[in-house]
Amino acid sequence: MQLITVGELQARLRSWFPDREFFMRSEGQVRFITIPSRVQIAAAALVAVLALGWIATMAGVAIGRWSEARHRADLLNREAKVVSAEHRVAAYRKGLDGVADDLQRRQDFIEKMVQAHVGELPKDSRAGETVSNSAAEAGKTVAKVSALVPEAAGLARLEARQLAFVEQLTRYADRQAAADSARLRRLGIDPGMMLAALDRREAMGGPLLALATSADGSLDTRFQRLGASLARMDALEQGLRHLPQVLPARQDFVSSGFGYRSDPFTRGGAFHAGLDFKGPTGSPIYAAAAGTISFAGRRSGYGNCLEVDHGNGLVTRYAHLSGFRARAGQRVSAGQVIGLIGSTGRSTGPHLHFEVRVHDRAVNPRPFLEARNHVPQEARDGGTAGD
Repeated sequence: MQLITVGELQARLRSWFPDREFFMRSEGQVRFITIPSRVQIAAAALVAVLALGWIATMAGVAIGRWSEARHRADLLNREAKVVSAEHRVAAYRKGLDGVADDLQRRQDFIEKMVQAHVGELPKDSRAGETVSNSAAEAGKTVAKVSALVPEAAGLARLEARQLAFVEQLTRYADRQAAADSARLRRLGIDPGMMLAALDRREAMGGPLLALATSADGSLDTRFQRLGASLARMDALEQGLRHLPQVLPARQDFVSSGFGYRSDPFTRGGAFHAGLDFKGPTGSPIYAAAAGTISFAGRRSGYGNCLEVDHGNGLVTRYAHLSGFRARAGQRVSAGQVIGLIGSTGRSTGPHLHFEVRVHDRAVNPRPFLEARNHVPQEARDGGTAGD
C-alpha cells in the first residue's frame, strides 16, 4: 500500500477545491468575489466534523435505547420468574412454614407503609361504628386450625392478622370521612355533594381488578366494606382540597366584613356578601382554590369581575379588578395570580371584593379561610371602606 505524502494530499485537496471567482452586477457595476482554496477546504472540514458529530450522537442515542430496552426486558423476565406458578408451587412443596414466613414479611412491609402515611390505625371500635371486630373469633379459628392442621398454623395466624388489619384500615377511613363531613357541615356545605359522584359513577373507568376474591370468585365482605370506606374518604378529601383556603390578597387589612353594614354610598343598612381586602391598585389577586374560570368580564356593581368554579356548586368571586391575569375556561391552581386589585364598579377605593357562593348563595368566606389561619381578626363583621 503506497502512502500519500502531505504534499500530495495538499495537491489533491487544491485540485478538488480550486480558487473560485464569482462576479456580481449591481447598478451597472461588476464586482468579483474570490473564494480561496484554503477557505473552501476549511469549510468542507467543518461540515465533515459536524456530520461525524451528529452521526456519533445518533449512534449513542440508539445504543442507549437498545441498552435500556434490554435492561427492561431482563427485569421483566426476572419478575415473571419470581411470580411464575412453578416457582410458587416449588415454595409450597418445601413447606407451608416457608410460605407463611414469606407472607408474614410482606404483611409487615404493607403495615409499615400504611403507618408511614396514615399513622397508627385504630384497633378498638367506637359506639355507632358498623365495622366488624373479628379478633375474638379469629383467635378461636387459629387455635382450631393449629390443633387439627399444625403445618397450617402459620397461615391461619397470618389470615387473622390480615383481617384485623383490614378492619382497622376501614375504621381509619370511616373516622377520617366523619371528620371531613363535620368540617364541611361547619362551613355550610352538604357532604352529600362530594359523594354524589360516587353514586353516579361519573368520569370513572379502567380495567377490572377484583379485590380479595375467594377461590369461588366471591368478594370477602370485609374487603368490600374497606373499598367503600376508602372511596368515601377519598371523595371527601378531594372535595376539601377544592375549598377556598388560600388568602386571595396579600394584605393585612380587611376593610369590610361579611353581613349587614352601613352602605358606603347611601349610608343606609345593606347586606355585604363578601370580604373586602384593601390594597394598592395593581396588587396581585390569588385564586383561593383550584378550579376553572367560569366568568371573566364586567358585572353590574362589581366592575371587572372573575369567578372560579371549584365544582360541587362552589364558586369564588373576585371583584373591582384593575386587570385580568386569567381568562374564561382556564384551569387555575390554588394561589395562582388571576387578577389585579382595582376600584372598578361600585367602589370607594382600590380593594378586592371576595365572595364564596354555594349554589349561587353567598356564604361567609371567613370560616373557609380561617381553616388555615389566613384571615386576620379584622375580618370579623364591621369596617368602613369598600363595597
